[in-house]
Amino acid sequence: MSVVGFDFGNESGIVAVARQRGIDVVLNDESKRETPALVCFGDKQRFIGTAGAASALMNPKNTISQIKRLIGKQFSDPVLQRDIKSLPFAVSEGPDGYPLIHARYLGEAKTFTPTQVLGMLFSDLKIIAEKNLNAAVVDCCIGIPVYFTDLQRRAVMDAAKIAGLNPLRLFHETTATALAYGIYKTDLPENDQLNVAFVDVGHASMQVCIAGFKKGQLKILAHSFDQSLGGRDFDEVLFHHFAAKFKEEYKIDVLQNARACLRLRTACEKLKKMLSANPVVPLNIECLMEEKDVRGIIKRDEFEQISIPILERVKGPLEKALLDAQLSIEDIHTVEVVGSGSRVPAIIKILTDFFKKEPRRTMNASECVARGCALQCAILSPTFKVREFQVNESFPFSISLSWKGSGPDAQNGAAENNQNTLVFPKGNPIPSIKALTFFRSGTFSVDVQYADVSDLQAPAKISTYTIGPFQSVKSERAKLKVKARLNLHGIVSVDSATLLEEEEIEVPVTKEQTKEAAKMETDEAPSDVAPPSTKETDVSMQDAKDTADAPGAENVVPESGEKPVQMETDAKADAKKIKVRKTNIPVTELVYGGMPPNEVQKAIEKEFEMALQDRVMEETKDKKNAVEAYVYDMRNKLNDKYHEFVTESEREAFIARLQEVEDWLYEDGEDETKGVYIAKLEELKKQGDPIEERVKEHAERGTVIDQLAYCVNSYREAAASNDAKFEHIDLADKQKVLNECVEAEAWLREKKQQQDLLPKYANPVLLSADVRRKAEAVDRFCRPIMTKPKPAPAKPAAPETPPTPPPQGSEQPQGGDADANPGPMENPADGDNEAPQATTEPMETDKPEAPQSSA
Repeated sequence: MSVVGFDFGNESGIVAVARQRGIDVVLNDESKRETPALVCFGDKQRFIGTAGAASALMNPKNTISQIKRLIGKQFSDPVLQRDIKSLPFAVSEGPDGYPLIHARYLGEAKTFTPTQVLGMLFSDLKIIAEKNLNAAVVDCCIGIPVYFTDLQRRAVMDAAKIAGLNPLRLFHETTATALAYGIYKTDLPENDQLNVAFVDVGHASMQVCIAGFKKGQLKILAHSFDQSLGGRDFDEVLFHHFAAKFKEEYKIDVLQNARACLRLRTACEKLKKMLSANPVVPLNIECLMEEKDVRGIIKRDEFEQISIPILERVKGPLEKALLDAQLSIEDIHTVEVVGSGSRVPAIIKILTDFFKKEPRRTMNASECVARGCALQCAILSPTFKVREFQVNESFPFSISLSWKGSGPDAQNGAAENNQNTLVFPKGNPIPSIKALTFFRSGTFSVDVQYADVSDLQAPAKISTYTIGPFQSVKSERAKLKVKARLNLHGIVSVDSATLLEEEEIEVPVTKEQTKEAAKMETDEAPSDVAPPSTKETDVSMQDAKDTADAPGAENVVPESGEKPVQMETDAKADAKKIKVRKTNIPVTELVYGGMPPNEVQKAIEKEFEMALQDRVMEETKDKKNAVEAYVYDMRNKLNDKYHEFVTESEREAFIARLQEVEDWLYEDGEDETKGVYIAKLEELKKQGDPIEERVKEHAERGTVIDQLAYCVNSYREAAASNDAKFEHIDLADKQKVLNECVEAEAWLREKKQQQDLLPKYANPVLLSADVRRKAEAVDRFCRPIMTKPKPAPAKPAAPETPPTPPPQGSEQPQGGDADANPGPMENPADGDNEAPQATTEPMETDKPEAPQSSA
């Protein structure tokens, strides 16, 4: 079972795997720990990750990046509209109101959803993990920003499914950081809580998390975020600064050229990193646009001055996190800073001034999320035994359920008849289950929505669940129990609906059984309670006209027509017992903006087709490279190493053929199929293999001849030796060994004389394979004779055991006196078996003999 953590960022992705010795961040094909989050669509295949980064400058309009900013958002989202302006590729509105990405792929204009592109990135990260582990990767843990909405979380799950992954958990990035920080701490307090603020300034967003640590556990106290405050915003400030400067100085408008924009943004990102360590940094770009070289210079103070609008927003999430956690600055013991954008000195200064303490950098700013995800995957996986550490996660949003009452006004759509209740308040533990009780006479629907969308910039309504159809046997209005689930991924859904019908049956009961039944009827928890790790509560919901009769959130009360069951306390009397019959009711889900299952399946099939095309093209390029390498290598060897092993005419003809194939590769053979390249290589090898075989035989011949000579001399010396270890071997057998050695020497001498008469370019008559076979034949004939073991000398008979005097008063054995029968084990049967028992041991499969009788 794989234990893998994925951190897919806006700019790059990181893969961490769990091993017996700990957590490792794995390297990609270029031996880098970070893989660019890019997908470049070409005329023949896709280039993902590091390969996509190499093609980005040459093909900017078909290189898809910053996909994390696009998934799960409506096209009309103002943040999305602002992001699209800086993207080099085309994005349009789809028929469902969500963005579609345009690119040319296989020579045709194609459209892809952001979820599909994210699935491609996950596929690339999955391949990196599989190459490192040498095993299939399915189960994993994926880090997501805390501000991801329900729809964005579902989009990540769909993308993982497209890539063939099974996320055990979508883990908040700041919580993953806190886990990676706390699980290795051995000095956490037993009782007093250690409060740590984690500030994550990434490429596109800023997240703040305050976590409380105790020994063996962490509890998330508060989350806060700014979705549009990250390292790329500082890059954009520098980009627009220099774009305006170059327009004034060099009369070029960088904004009109996609490739120039990309090059300038890349240069500004490097410039920002250099400003973190240097007070003044120059900028030089050759041939940026219209064959003009541009130069610029900027000071750190000037950079911070033009970044003031961004820096002023840093304090907002910090203040909100403290407010939600109900803590003061003095209650924060430590501040940890992570994220690729956290290296800007101005941000560190703001954090220092705010928390009144210097932020610490004890963690790897780029890899801590991936490591935390791998740790969480290891905790959820049975593969590894992990130190006991409990993660108490909290949900960053408030979720409510709304429905229409069943009164007459509801049929006419009266808005005032809409009812709702807060089911999962902000800070609710993850995971969690809530059970709600409805009284309905027919099919009804429940809406899941955000209670407050001020921080989200997303539609309030998440999904609608239609519950039914169902039919009550006894009453007009049936009692239903509906379960709402907040799962490990932070996704809210209506899990199930159950119809509860009560039946009265008469059973004889005793006094004790009556008390037990009464206790069960008034028990508050339902029979189908949630697992211990979840929290379940009942919320009773009735229509407006029944509200006065129902005690709010108390247990369900009987309807007005029902009478309470009378309990007899007499043990001899019969009593009526209420039996609850449960029936599962169908629940239909409609997620607004989500991918239907059939669309997900189509995306999986499409991804498989594109992956197959990529693999075929990679194999085709490998075969083409093999032909090209063979041409160059063989031509060089024919003029050098192989010169003596080929005739002049044969060499010239082969070189001409190689030149012909080289010309074909760069002209007509530039774009051929894999089979054509394989056939071309085989055709060349038909001419080249005999030459290489002659070179190989010449190189190996001396070694194998020496091996045969050594074998022959060794056995001949042993057969002619008077050594005591060979004296047990018959002279006739020794003579056979000598004859075999003489015959082998004669064969080798004859073949060697024939070979010495031949030139090097002729096909050899003495093959190394024949010499090896001859040596093996000599060894196979002589070894059994010369390694024959000496016969084992016969052991002297064991001394007889003196007879054991019989106890006084016992009778003498029949058949003779004590001297004639000295031992109880001496009998003809023993005598027959005595010698074999002394010299041999029974085989493992032999059964032990039964003990002999002593009489």
